[in-house]
Amino acid sequence: MVILNKIYTKTGDDGTTALGSGTRRVKYDLRVSSYGSVDEANAAIGVARLFSKNTTIDTVLELIQNDLFDLGADLSVPDEGEVNPLRITNSQVMALENQIDRFNGELEPLRSFVLSGGNELAAHLHLARTIARRAERNIVELSHSAGEQVNPAAIMYMNRLSDLLFVLARSANDQGRADILWVPGKNR
Repeated sequence: MVILNKIYTKTGDDGTTALGSGTRRVKYDLRVSSYGSVDEANAAIGVARLFSKNTTIDTVLELIQNDLFDLGADLSVPDEGEVNPLRITNSQVMALENQIDRFNGELEPLRSFVLSGGNELAAHLHLARTIARRAERNIVELSHSAGEQVNPAAIMYMNRLSDLLFVLARSANDQGRADILWVPGKNR
């Protein structure tokens, strides 16, 4: 259980922060940036939920927000042989795949790329999707950094999440009927 009695500790005043393992790293460290961008994606999903009148989508987004805290915990504790650290699992990745299949099955196939926008929920889901892609890039870069290990399921989760957010944005846009499609060369 997490208990936060005091919000400020002053321990980060020197430009470092503690990982979940207790190890201190500079605040611009790639591992810190990775779980920070996951947190940012989570916050963007929280904003999107303000516009969700669809309880089905909102329920899915709530589950994702909880998973993203799991993912942040996963990234904040490097694999240093700790017993039973919290890790993203393949079953969480599969749950995203099932939701992608579920929502995408209700959509017409795309004939062009989709511009971000449409209604408020869709626009915010597209923004959350792009933040999730940045988080994925950070995590992949971390996984290729010397001396760093990353749970492969964490990378897969972020990859599927951005796909799901895209599908949910289309679903929020009247099952894709209100999508704004890219028209190549339209303004030439």
